[in-house]
Amino acid sequence: MSIKINHLTHIYNPGTAFEKLALDDVTLEIQKGEFVGLIGHTGSGKSTLIQHLNGIISPTSGEILLDGENIHQDKSKLKEVRRRIGLAFQYPEYQLFEMTVYKDVAFGPTNLKLSEAEIHQNVVSALETVGISEELYEKSPFELSGGQKRRVAIAGVLAMNPEVLILDEPTAGLDPKGRDEILRAIQELHEKRGITVILVSHSMEDVAKLVDRIIVMHRGKAAMQGEPREIFSHVDELEGMGLAAPQVSYVFAELKKRGWDVPTDIYTVQEAKDVLYKLLKQVKA
Repeated sequence: MSIKINHLTHIYNPGTAFEKLALDDVTLEIQKGEFVGLIGHTGSGKSTLIQHLNGIISPTSGEILLDGENIHQDKSKLKEVRRRIGLAFQYPEYQLFEMTVYKDVAFGPTNLKLSEAEIHQNVVSALETVGISEELYEKSPFELSGGQKRRVAIAGVLAMNPEVLILDEPTAGLDPKGRDEILRAIQELHEKRGITVILVSHSMEDVAKLVDRIIVMHRGKAAMQGEPREIFSHVDELEGMGLAAPQVSYVFAELKKRGWDVPTDIYTVQEAKDVLYKLLKQVKA
């Protein structure tokens, strides 16, 4: 399933003193099975864009095509669009409300009027995918840790069996352990299910480690897009948009300035570790 965004423009409060151009003629395509990172400074248009993708917001002009069909052409089909394209908002745990973890995750599939067997299968599969053990199924979601709550909330979206999962700042506000749990669950989800993932994040380290392609939003436009290595090689342009490369990139740039023979396109900790290990072996030799 592909998503095509054609000349998408969105204006908030048109014709008033509060008029704001949030998206400006954005054209993009997201292929089935991709892991895409969506980055940009606050106010760049990221949140407005992802809310268009599953029909929460309607375009001022332009269109969004899901498998070639305009999602807004027939409003009666928007419910199905929102099932196929799942969106987990920032701090999704604030939307938890049921008495048990199991019931909360089952809410969506129940609304789809699935059979009891299908509901159970979807709930268990979703909770297993995000690493929530069976012993927690009957606990109140409000008794869980921050990271566990976040994973339960994401499981509630997964239980609808979406073909695309959009995650808006999924690690926001979590401690390091909770962040690692969420990122590991997202990575495994993509690898095991082959689901299309769109990750909105301010953490360049998280984006660098996980995604196949990056889209950079700036002032309502898709200013840059490409593989992480390509995007993070444009440090000056990113900084001009209020962004940055991963911290490890700056370390290697500084090493290069000081005369060390190191590559300058390093952007993950694992790459840095491998290069530095080889460098240290050479020094010792």
